[in-house]
Amino acid sequence: MILFAGYILLFPTDAVAAAARGLLLWYERVLPALLPFAILSNILIHSGYLDYLNRLIAPGIGRLFPVSENGAFVMLSGFLFGFPMGSKNCAELLRCDKLQRAEAEALFAVTNNISPVFITGYILGQQLPWSRQVPFLPALSLLILYLPPLVTGRLLLKRQGGFGRQGGAKKPASESKITFKIIDAGIMNGFETLTRLGGYIMLFSILASVLTKLPLPPLYALILTGITEITNGIGLLPGSHLPHAAAYLLAMGFTAFGGISGIAQTSSMVNDTGLSLARYCLIRLFLTGCTLLLALLVVLALPVR
Repeated sequence: MILFAGYILLFPTDAVAAAARGLLLWYERVLPALLPFAILSNILIHSGYLDYLNRLIAPGIGRLFPVSENGAFVMLSGFLFGFPMGSKNCAELLRCDKLQRAEAEALFAVTNNISPVFITGYILGQQLPWSRQVPFLPALSLLILYLPPLVTGRLLLKRQGGFGRQGGAKKPASESKITFKIIDAGIMNGFETLTRLGGYIMLFSILASVLTKLPLPPLYALILTGITEITNGIGLLPGSHLPHAAAYLLAMGFTAFGGISGIAQTSSMVNDTGLSLARYCLIRLFLTGCTLLLALLVVLALPVR
C-alpha cells in the first residue's frame, strides 16, 4: 500500500492515466458485455424461472457432465457469459440452497472463464491481428483455453460421485413469478457486481503501471504485468516486438490464469460462501499449465512464427 500510495504521489499523471485506462476498459468492454447477463441471471435465480431454462439445457449438458440442473446453468454461464459470471452464479445458487456445496466447489474451480467473444474479438482480433491469417487458430485457441477446464470439471464432478439432474437442488422452487421488486433487485445486484469489478480493474491497472517503472528488462515487466492484470499485459504484446509464437503463448497463458486482479474479483464474488479460494488458485495454476502445453503444440504444428 505504501508503494501504491507513493506511486500516485510521485507520478500523478501516470497514475491518473492508468486509472482512466482501467475505467475505460471497464466501461467499453466489461460493463456492456457482463451487465445484461448479471441482471438476467439474478432475475432467473430469484424468480424461479431458472427451472424452466434448466429443463432445456440440462439434458444436453448432463450427457457430458454429471451435474444437477442448476449446475448445468453454472456450466453454461461460466463458459459463455464471461468472467466472473461462473463464480457469481455458483455463489448465488449456493446461497439460495440450490446447489450442494460439493458440486459448488467443483464448479467454482472450473467455470470462471474469459468469454469467447473477448478471446476472439479483443485478444486475437485486436491485439494479435496476425492470428486471423493462421488457419484454424481462433478455433484452436478456444479449444486450448476451454478443454482443460472442461476435462478437469468432469473429473472433479465424477470424483464427487456425480449429482444427476436433480442431485444438486435441495428444494425446487414451488412457484415462478417475476415482480418489479425482483427486477429492481436484479438490476441493483448487477450494477453492484459490475461496479465492484470496475474498482478492481482500476486499482490493478494502476498497479500494472507501477510495474513499468521498475528497473526490469521489458520482457520481465510485460510478464509481471500480464500476471497482475491480463488486459494490460495482453495490451503490451503488439508493441513488444516479440515473435508471434512467443506473443501467442503469453496471451494464452495470461488468459488461462486470469491474473491476480481476476483472483481478487473472484474472491469478491464468493467471500461469504466458504468456497475455497486457495483451492481455486491451485486449480487455476494447473489449468494454466495445461493451456500453455496445448498452446505450445499448436505453435509447433501451425505456421505461427
